[in-house]
Order: sequence, then C-alpha cells, then structure tokens
Amino acid sequence: MSLSHEFQHKVLVPHTWLILALFLAAPTAQAQLALGSVQTRDLSLQLEVVADELSYPWSMTFLPDGRLLVSERSGALVLVDQGKVSRLDGMPEVSAVAQGGLFDLTLHPQFGDGEHDWLYFSWAQPADTDDRRYDATTLSRVWFDGTRLGRMEHLFMQNKPATPGKHYGGRVVWLEDGTLILSVGERGDPPRSQDPGDHAGSLIHLDEQGRPQSTSALPDAAPGMYSMGHRNPQGLALAPDGILWSSEHGPRTGDELNHIVAGENYGWPEVTLGRDYATNQPIGRESAPGMRDPVHVFEGRFAPSGLAVVTSEQFPQWQGDLLAGGLRSERLVRLQVSEGRVIEHEVILDAEVGRIRDVRQGPDGAIYLLTDADPGRLLRLRPETSP
Repeated sequence: MSLSHEFQHKVLVPHTWLILALFLAAPTAQAQLALGSVQTRDLSLQLEVVADELSYPWSMTFLPDGRLLVSERSGALVLVDQGKVSRLDGMPEVSAVAQGGLFDLTLHPQFGDGEHDWLYFSWAQPADTDDRRYDATTLSRVWFDGTRLGRMEHLFMQNKPATPGKHYGGRVVWLEDGTLILSVGERGDPPRSQDPGDHAGSLIHLDEQGRPQSTSALPDAAPGMYSMGHRNPQGLALAPDGILWSSEHGPRTGDELNHIVAGENYGWPEVTLGRDYATNQPIGRESAPGMRDPVHVFEGRFAPSGLAVVTSEQFPQWQGDLLAGGLRSERLVRLQVSEGRVIEHEVILDAEVGRIRDVRQGPDGAIYLLTDADPGRLLRLRPETSP
C-alpha cells in the first residue's frame, strides 16, 4: 500500500477585530455572518455562517426552493429558511446512544413533482430482543410537502442489530440508475466486516423502495451487499464519471479514501494502516491478496465524515476534486485524484471552525459545511467577490 505525496497550503486566520465582531453581532434570518477570508493555493474564499443554534447536526439536504433540511443526532429534523431554524414534528424516536442517532438525509431524485416527494433518512433504530437493548442502522423515508411530514415507511434494517453506541456508518448516496447505497459500520466488532452474511461493515445496494439489489459478486453475501471489509464509512460521493468514493474511519490513524467497486473486499480489520488504541501497535497487514487497497490514507488522526465532489463553476480550478471533512482533525481537505491515486492534498480549513461533520455542494454552487457541536453551525464557503 503506497501513500500519495501530499502538498499542504496554509489558511489565513481572520483578523482579531473580525472575530470580535462575529461575537458581538446578532444573527438575523436575512443575513449571513462573515467568519473571514480563506486563502487557498488557487482561490480566495469567504466563509460565512448561514445558521447556528443547531445541536450536533449530522447531515443536510437542499430543497428545490432554496431552504435546507438538517438532521440532528438527537433525532430532530430542522428546517433552515434564510438562517431561521425550526424543528419539524413527526420523526421517529432514535437510539441516540454515543454515536447513534439520526444520520443522513437525501431527497428522492424526482422530489418536487408531487409523486416522489420523499425524504430519505438513515438512523439508529431501537430493536429490543432477548431482554437486551439493541439497535440497527436503518433506512426509512417520510413524505414531505414542504411544510409538514406525512406518512413514513421503514425500508431497510441491517440484518443483525448490535449493542448501541459505535460505528453505524449511515451515509446514503443515489446512483445514476435511481438506486442508492447505504453505508453500515461494523458496530465496533471488527470481525463482522469479514462475514459476508452480516450487513455490518458493508455498503448496501437498494432500490428506491428499500429492496436489496443483487449486484455484488461476493459469495454467500447478505441481501443487498455491495462491498464489504469496511470499518465505519461516513463519507459517500458519486463523481460525474460514475466513480463511487467512500471515506471511512480507521482506528488510531489509518483513515481511508476508497474507490468503491461492487463485489470488492476492502480489508478491515485484516488490511489496515490503523493502530491499536491501547498499544499504538499496527493492527493488520498493509496489503493482502483479494482485498482492495485504499486510494489514499489520510495523515494522522483525520476522522473523516462528509465527502463531496466539486462540479461548481465557482471553483474552476477544483473541478472533479474531492472535499473531505474531518472530525478529530477539524480539517477540510481537497484531494485531486488522477488515474486512481491522489496527486495533490491541500488543507483548506485547519481548526478554524471545529469538527466538520458534513460537506455538500449546494445548488447555488457554494460549498456547505456542518460543524459537530452544540451549538453547531451551518457554514458556507464561496469565492470572494470584489468590493
């Protein structure tokens, strides 16, 4: 497993007076607060607060009219309208233990036509069996008319629930054919990732009604299993060329960017550059026959969550590049990929905004971020305009 050469560029820190102004100014529903300028190698950017007063936000999705929906890990669904935050009734009670809760949000690709107005969401669903408390990564959908939540359908639940708390995965991405991929973590039990009959530690391929698709070449695979050998994938993004990318947590280092191919085994825990939390010793091998190596291993303890592909005309120098958020690292990094390897790595934000949970490109072409905190914030990153 070879690591790519990395190039890093420094971010400009906002002036002291600007930081003071941020704390003294009260946010309004009509205006965004400026955090300051961000200088990258190719672009001068402006970072703004779109909304705050969020509690550990996890994901966001953009409505056709410009409003946003944001999930909070506690289970709340938040509507953001020009910076104003309101919470909607009608979501299920989630298992919000440790890392559990309400996860990803995505609209049906034909949302807004009156026939497919579904909001899809992943979550930790409680599942009590044998007098013990368990939960499971689940995909559901709820009808949304733009104002209220309607009927709800539970589409898919991982086949073997686990004790609450760890490694749910929970990212969702639509493919070009109208099917979708759901990530499921190995629930803190590494050997489960190498059991093809267990959904834990895998990516699951489903149709819009949650029916498993049989596209994987994995022998004896559980229904819908697309790939296996994952630890905790919390970034999924589909590139315009059809490549599916995943960023996932290693243990102590060893966080990966993977090019996802149906039927492949990505190695965890047998193949990893991660180290044991207690001993700091290597856990697995660097490579093994029949297991696919990552395209890139992030530096240090990056803790990836949120992944986006840049296609916006506002960022012409970044076309096709990946933007990955980091939790422990508190970083936003840009990855340029060519011929299956990362050829450039640029740090865009480095501890300026805190833990980054989600990264999205908005319909307006700007880049949006969610910070994992209480209060958490919805931020917007866009090119600076001349005065």
